[in-house]
Amino acid sequence: MIDPAGPRTADEDLLPPLGWAPRRTPAPGARAVRTFGALAAVLVLGRLWAAPALGPRALDAWTTVFVAICVQALPFLVFGVALSAAITVFVPPSFWRRALPARPGAAVPVAGALGAVLPGCECASVPVAGGLMARGVAPAAALTFLLAAPAVNPVVLVATAVAFPGAPEMVAARFGASLLVAVLAGWTWALLGKNEWIRVPARPDPAGGGRAEAFRQAMRHDIMHAGGFLVVGALAAATISVALPAAWVAGVAGVPWAGVLTLAFLAVLMSICSEADAFVAAGLTQFSPTARLAFLVVGPMVDLKLIALQAGFFGRRFAVRFVPLTFVLAVGVSVTAGAVLL
Repeated sequence: MIDPAGPRTADEDLLPPLGWAPRRTPAPGARAVRTFGALAAVLVLGRLWAAPALGPRALDAWTTVFVAICVQALPFLVFGVALSAAITVFVPPSFWRRALPARPGAAVPVAGALGAVLPGCECASVPVAGGLMARGVAPAAALTFLLAAPAVNPVVLVATAVAFPGAPEMVAARFGASLLVAVLAGWTWALLGKNEWIRVPARPDPAGGGRAEAFRQAMRHDIMHAGGFLVVGALAAATISVALPAAWVAGVAGVPWAGVLTLAFLAVLMSICSEADAFVAAGLTQFSPTARLAFLVVGPMVDLKLIALQAGFFGRRFAVRFVPLTFVLAVGVSVTAGAVLL
């Protein structure tokens, strides 16, 4: 059939059809504004809905816990994002090939030792681990660093010694158990983990501007990505902390195995920063030393905000496998270490 408009030239064949328009995608800033607005609306509506059913003390407690978690975690999150961006932009891949052994099994304990000398919170360790993976570090080694850095760094150990005066065995038990859990989790992932289970974070390629522009874009990418998941984790932790009956917690403290599991799950739900959790554990005097050790080992490795961050950075398929693995190892090693050292 002859086209009434006449034959098309080669240049016209490259043009899009009539009526076609490019799909417009919202800018990251516009998406952030809409997301923040939606979250604010949910909080306002939730308060209006919950206020008649809850007393002012419960609402004040929920607000205090939520704000405390966000304020406590945000500086460490920013520090971790800045460190991750610096690792991505300024540290060449050849450095990691020299610093870490080529075999993942040998790189895992080295990564655990690196985590022991770098102060950081669990919120900071997630973006740093993502930056390490983006630079070619084996996921097993990066995940070992993720678990070890917030659990066995010098700041945490000093805080534990201050919270438990005259009890150096608690400091030693926390250090040994936490480092062992991190290494065992890394080795397990090296043996059983599959590439399709984990999403290695990608870094946006800057159009120009050199390393300074690349650093800025990496910072913006991680802050926008991690900040929302931190808020989600803080919302969940605040809700559960207020809703959990205190009398129920006190009732199970006298049963050894129930006390260990109770404080392990409380560590997940309360989502306390690793630099402060020792002072909370020291106040739980109705529980056994082994149960309090489980609280200190589980908390920096598995809590609600950390689960949300891991799912956001590495994908839900990773989180549903790595989180239970870490929790089981943390509880098991804590019970063993408590029986030997406490």
